[in-house]
Amino acid sequence: MSDFIALLPLLLLTLGSLALTLVVAFYRQHRLTLLATVFPLLLCLEMIPIAATVTPHQVSPLLIIDQYALFYTGLILAAALAVALLGYGYLQGLGDQPEEFYMLLLLATLGATVLAASNHFISLFLGLEILSVSLFALLAYPRHFRPSLEAGVKYLILSGASSAMLLFGIALIYAEMGTLEFGHLSTLLNRGEISSNVFFLAGLVFIISGLSFKLSWVPFHLWTPDVYQGAPAPVTAFLTTVSKGAVFALLLRFFIQVEGDNHHLLTVILSLIAWLSILVGNLLALLQNNIKRILAYSSIAHLGYLLVALLASGSLGMEAVMFYWVVYFIMNLGAFGVVTVLSSPAQEKQNLEDYQGLFWHRPALAGMFTFTLLSLAGIPLTAGFIGKFYIFTASVEAALWPLLFTLIIGSTLGLFYYLRIIIALYRLPTAEIERVYPSTLPLTSSLMLALLALLLVWWGVYPEPLMQFIQTVAMTLL
Repeated sequence: MSDFIALLPLLLLTLGSLALTLVVAFYRQHRLTLLATVFPLLLCLEMIPIAATVTPHQVSPLLIIDQYALFYTGLILAAALAVALLGYGYLQGLGDQPEEFYMLLLLATLGATVLAASNHFISLFLGLEILSVSLFALLAYPRHFRPSLEAGVKYLILSGASSAMLLFGIALIYAEMGTLEFGHLSTLLNRGEISSNVFFLAGLVFIISGLSFKLSWVPFHLWTPDVYQGAPAPVTAFLTTVSKGAVFALLLRFFIQVEGDNHHLLTVILSLIAWLSILVGNLLALLQNNIKRILAYSSIAHLGYLLVALLASGSLGMEAVMFYWVVYFIMNLGAFGVVTVLSSPAQEKQNLEDYQGLFWHRPALAGMFTFTLLSLAGIPLTAGFIGKFYIFTASVEAALWPLLFTLIIGSTLGLFYYLRIIIALYRLPTAEIERVYPSTLPLTSSLMLALLALLLVWWGVYPEPLMQFIQTVAMTLL
């Protein structure tokens, strides 16, 4: 019975995916499909407090349902709900049938929740593939448009290569340790029952390399701007939040279980990746005139910031990671949400000139975008500032001075390209630009953007309740 209660969010999400498939098979109607998507997501969110009553609970060797897993599960479900609501207006303009988009969205969300609860290499790989295979189709969903097809093919090929690296790393660790369970790995390492570190460290390097592709860390980042630019705007929002958040949640659990901070070679490699990701992401973003490519390089830099917090380790480092992920989800959903409501599958508004003078036509939307960009830049009185300050504090406590200095430089560089977008929003429009913006916005999108803006303000001014909650959750992982 405890297994059933602990797995309630995952089971209901699976049943919701099957129910949605039956609904679409018998009756195709866009609004009904949206409701059949939103209902199981809300139901799963409501089941999280019930599942928390039996935590921590090991469900076979594959999954562990603890407060950490439920925290990320709730974050993933909320982001998927936001993407579904934002995507509704976007898909209204799709000439093809939009119902399969929601089916793939639920399946990808299921894979992400499995990753968040994984405590075994088998569940890791199963969750990752459920997520990735669904993403292939989502990225190429408007199948009549060449950019989205290119994005899907690029992600498919490179994701296959990263999965091969991941599997090879798992094989090396299994050959050396004789187990695929994270907890058992930790026990063997504590006992010193390992004949040689060569295979184990090589396996860790391959696993980190495979997961680095999913997180678009440098030098595994080259796919990111192309895929972001070609993918549909709501799918890009899902990719940059849910996909990366689930993989990072898994990586953080694995890093702690294998005591990664005790392996000098691994920490050196991760430090180099963080340093490169922050600098390369911010520097390349300065050269872009495409909003989605700017946000793509921005996400590379932000994942570098998160890696700094991971390397800081300890309770403060874990809290910084979790707090920043909450803020990162809100900021990126808000930024890509604005792109989504102004775009259609046939014509996405992603060039910088497309946003020139937005304030003079849609002041509320321009204000929301401005606040999101200021939060991404880490300006005070925004949630992004609190998140970066958390990472700064964790870095100082861990004495990661080179990475801290790099983080400061990267944050300074980020101000320039975020301000470029903000200046364009308030610049007086030309006659050619006046026809760009839609006269009305879908109600679902307007409400979701308003909620995201409210959360950014609330947790930027009064973050203490969220901090206290995260402190409680972080202690269960250490």
